[in-house]
Amino acid sequence: MSDWRDRPKLELHLHLEGAAPPPFIRGLAAEKGQDLSRLFDERGHYRRGSFEEFLRLYEAACTVLQTPEDFRRLTLAVLEDSASHGVIYSEAFLSPDFCGGGDLEAWRDHLAAIADAAAEAEKQSGIILRGIVTCIRHFGPDQARRIARCAAETAGDFLTGFGMAGAETVGRPKDYAWAFDCAREAGLRLTCHAGEWGGPDMVADTLRDLRPERIGHGIAAARDPALMDRLAEDGIVLEICPGSNVYLGSAPSWDRHPIARLRERGVKVTVSTDDPPWFHTTMTREWEELERAFGWGEADLAELNRVALGAAFCDEATKERIRKRLEAA
Repeated sequence: MSDWRDRPKLELHLHLEGAAPPPFIRGLAAEKGQDLSRLFDERGHYRRGSFEEFLRLYEAACTVLQTPEDFRRLTLAVLEDSASHGVIYSEAFLSPDFCGGGDLEAWRDHLAAIADAAAEAEKQSGIILRGIVTCIRHFGPDQARRIARCAAETAGDFLTGFGMAGAETVGRPKDYAWAFDCAREAGLRLTCHAGEWGGPDMVADTLRDLRPERIGHGIAAARDPALMDRLAEDGIVLEICPGSNVYLGSAPSWDRHPIARLRERGVKVTVSTDDPPWFHTTMTREWEELERAFGWGEADLAELNRVALGAAFCDEATKERIRKRLEAA
């Protein structure tokens, strides 16, 4: 078994709030006098549950994150943990719904605190972070419009993308087209969760109606050979999170996860952790399990890093800095 911890890695699918270490959330709750004990099991980990229960617990954990300073501290904690597992570049999903309730001015303050922490973390450990605003699907299309306006008004060198997360069973992609069009017009790069729980048709409809260049998860596409060929031909990159998929049950096991089948069909795939402490994973564990399940090694990591770098929502100067670090390693 290889030692994957110190190998340089790129991660494109990470929810900032979902990456909060349990001790951080417990400590912040204690500071604020909030009782969030129901979120944790007897070992201090986030409590297990179905996907619907996970969403409820996740949103409860976010209630303790209330101020820009809370998010600055959260960003530092998350990036410290990511860097300890070899991540040199990360893209984090940021939700104005959880950062000021969708109010633009409150969002500006929260975003400034997150960006400031990212700059501090880069000086400390070299990890580079870029932000992707995400609307929450089950909050509905009207709220998605509000979040898209927040994203459009704050697009820049740090905030480079827009996407959608949340319960995939709510609505259809076309319901959120206005939000994606707004973000596109603001120059933001686009991704969208699809095909984690919905079928191949959800991936196809997302591509048609929202026109993202990346798909979050997307594993349902493995059930449709024609869709896999379309993804490969169009160069659509899948942000696959195997540990998350196995933990929540959208994939039956590591050795039966469709990531290898998708890759063999020519689909561009990347590896990420999604909400790592909720799913008891890290970027180190992802690669340990991929090696165990499929025999993937150094050459596979190098190839997936190249895919992730090509798909990253950052400028060419930043990509060149990352490329040099990969080459040096």
